[in-house]
Amino acid sequence: MGGRHGLSHPPCVIDALRQRVEHGIFGYTKVPEAYYDAVIHWFARRHRLTLERDWILYTSGVVPALSAILKAVTQPGDGVIVQTPAAYNCFFSSVRNMQCRLVENRLVNRAGYYQMDFDDLERKAADPQVTALILCNPHNPVGRTWRAEELTRLGEICIKHGVTVISDEIHCDLQFPGQRHQPFAGLGEAFLAHSVTTHSPSKSFNIAGLQIANIVVADPGLRAKIDRALNIHEVCDVNPFGVAALMAAYNEGEPWLDALNDYLYQNYLTVAAFVQTQLPQLTLMHQEATYLAWIDCRALGQSSAAIGEALLNQGQLWISQGTVYGDAGEGYIRLNMACPRARLLDGLQRIRAVLHTMGSSQPGG
Repeated sequence: MGGRHGLSHPPCVIDALRQRVEHGIFGYTKVPEAYYDAVIHWFARRHRLTLERDWILYTSGVVPALSAILKAVTQPGDGVIVQTPAAYNCFFSSVRNMQCRLVENRLVNRAGYYQMDFDDLERKAADPQVTALILCNPHNPVGRTWRAEELTRLGEICIKHGVTVISDEIHCDLQFPGQRHQPFAGLGEAFLAHSVTTHSPSKSFNIAGLQIANIVVADPGLRAKIDRALNIHEVCDVNPFGVAALMAAYNEGEPWLDALNDYLYQNYLTVAAFVQTQLPQLTLMHQEATYLAWIDCRALGQSSAAIGEALLNQGQLWISQGTVYGDAGEGYIRLNMACPRARLLDGLQRIRAVLHTMGSSQPGG
């Protein structure tokens, strides 16, 4: 990924890291007020969300943040709702690590477009032992940008039943043209008060290895509990490079991100055209956000594991098997589209070649 847009990193981030290296001292870092200003101004400008400095807790990543939040809002044995197929297995492992039980609220695939099952959500949230819901907003892997009315209905159900919404918004900046991210906390005071949100520039600006993320929580009592959990889990410190990269990305990286989103959308259209003409047995889900294509392969009659292993062993292509995201992902694969278009087309050609081999090896094939 390099430049405009072959993709890599924003030049402003590279420059900021270079300057930080030239500083020459790499000990513990004190997060400056300019860091909070960068976060606050980014979300006000980009997502029309007003944040206060005291609401922001920094940490090393969204997954550690999720575990710390669960530690603060649940007790062992509590149920945690996850809308499957869900972001990544870290959702599941965080729930298990907190000794909670996973409660699935499966999304519904309606002709290639996923929607929430609110009736099932109401039933699950009504259980008094269910105390939290992990919301993936926008959703990975199904690529939905949730509408305000969808999030409002979800929030009203959770507030009614005393369920805290934990909104993972790590992909919020990666929106296709015509789409706009709706922060859950931006729906109104009640939604802000009954939720915790996690953000990070790591996906948007390709800096996951620098390990920087933020938790936004308005309620002071809950914020104190989460802050304590961050310290208990020893994820309360961050490194100087993550701090510098976030400030550069949020202060100067917006034009680069806009170009990235346009490029990713064209990559999505490339995948859509290829699947339609070259892989008609597959179905690409209608997508509105992220850089991850969710592809329905159930017509092949093969498991996600079998497809993934064949693509790796025969095509040297490493995709994500759908079952990583729960049983609801069986028969699906997830393809990373955040790469130069020539590389993407090469990967698609490999998929076609491997699936042709798999099809011809079946009885009667």
